[in-house]
Amino acid sequence: MPWTENNHKLKQEFSFKDFKTGLDFVNKIGQIAEKIGHHPDIFLSWGKVKVETTTHDQGGKITDLDRQLAQMIDNLFVEFSHS
Repeated sequence: MPWTENNHKLKQEFSFKDFKTGLDFVNKIGQIAEKIGHHPDIFLSWGKVKVETTTHDQGGKITDLDRQLAQMIDNLFVEFSHS
């Protein structure tokens, strides 16, 4: 499912079989965010992870960095889907 654009943010929701898998996914997103120096808002609940990203230092706009991060998160989700 493609990311949606709403209120100058890219947004996506991911589903998992349980809380622990969602938490593991969130931790991996955190590692990616630290590596590239771009940090999304992440919301974790049982079996679901919601991610929102925008570039605050560009006035809260969606930039190429947000799109790159979204693609990296999508790639990560594919890895989680195959494990």
